[in-house]
Amino acid sequence: MTVRSKVLPAKAVDWFARPSSVWWGFAVVHLYFLGWMASFFLNGETFSDTEQYRQWATAGYNPADLTGKISPWVYPVLAQIPIFLANIAGPSLYLLVWFLIIAALNAVGLLYLTRGQRRVTGVAPAWWWLFFTVFMGYLSFARVEGITAPIVLIALIYAAERPVVAGVLLSIATWIKVWPAAVLVPIAIASHKRVQVVLAGAAVTAVVGLGTWLTGGLPHIMDFLLNQGERGMQLEATFSTPWVWLSVFHIAGSKMADNTAINSTEVYGPGASTAAFLMQPLLVLAAVIAAILLVRAMRRGAEREELFLEGSLMMVTAFIVFNKVGSPQFIIWLAPVIIAGLTHDWERWKVPAALLMGIAMTTFVIYPLFYTPLIHAHPVMAAILTTRNVLLVVLLWWSVKRTAELGRRTSSRVPAGA
Repeated sequence: MTVRSKVLPAKAVDWFARPSSVWWGFAVVHLYFLGWMASFFLNGETFSDTEQYRQWATAGYNPADLTGKISPWVYPVLAQIPIFLANIAGPSLYLLVWFLIIAALNAVGLLYLTRGQRRVTGVAPAWWWLFFTVFMGYLSFARVEGITAPIVLIALIYAAERPVVAGVLLSIATWIKVWPAAVLVPIAIASHKRVQVVLAGAAVTAVVGLGTWLTGGLPHIMDFLLNQGERGMQLEATFSTPWVWLSVFHIAGSKMADNTAINSTEVYGPGASTAAFLMQPLLVLAAVIAAILLVRAMRRGAEREELFLEGSLMMVTAFIVFNKVGSPQFIIWLAPVIIAGLTHDWERWKVPAALLMGIAMTTFVIYPLFYTPLIHAHPVMAAILTTRNVLLVVLLWWSVKRTAELGRRTSSRVPAGA
């Protein structure tokens, strides 16, 4: 696929269409963020969540003697690998090593995206990824999502031809941060090797469990679920939007305040606690409905690769829209699916790609630019957050609609009795 431009000269278009040009773009983007991070690690400091990671790496996995002094462990056990590895050069260089780990994973993802048969189809999606990183890099280079996103991208690239390999990669990523399970489920449903994909996931889980047992951490293996505490509706969550505006207009005592136990800002007001209680069953219900749509489309003969790609977008977006947490870094979850979709069919996927870029831009305005005014209920920031959340709902609607159409459109071409 070639993306033509009426604005850029032909030579410039040709240059941007070359796989080698993407690596120049990769270098520019990553060197920019390396320079920005240098303002922190040259002073022995960290940025954002990497300070929490450094504390964990220094103290060890769920140390009993430090309970109450540092936040409890909230990730699956394999997150220990990158979090502890980043401490290999010592606490003062923690942020630098963390950045280099993510940069290396991004480079591997870019390599798989622009080699072989994807030397043509992968170039434009690679540029889209780099442009997305310009806005989301402040989050992706400081969160565990930066570790899992390139792993999920590689898995999606493999999924059509080697679904079992994809299943292994996604299972590993799920044991680092839970969200890749939202991609694993559609692949397990759509793949012709679904039994092997499920068995691969079970094997990875068994190995993780065995390794955790051998290292004495088995009693803590489910702490990522138990240590979340009684979370309320986080400020940025899609369903928190009504309470954000109630806080802006100071209605019925509504407010935004910190939940210091888990280091998050939540909304408080009439019905907020009830909404927080209902979000978990709503999320489960949304996942079940999404799975039913996928099975329906598959039984009607939908093309498998398009099905698991659109199903992944639908499932991941549902995991964000119906999530009571809604942290800004969740937007990173969507990028690997969009990139793989653009590589598969640029024309079909350019609409969700544009929507996600708009979501990334508004998220950038929210964090890191103006998060403080937002938590102080500034109306302009409330409007920007609302716009971001509306775009997320539109993206979910697009994915549900296209998945449903995929099943109907295919079935209409199958003769009766076939």
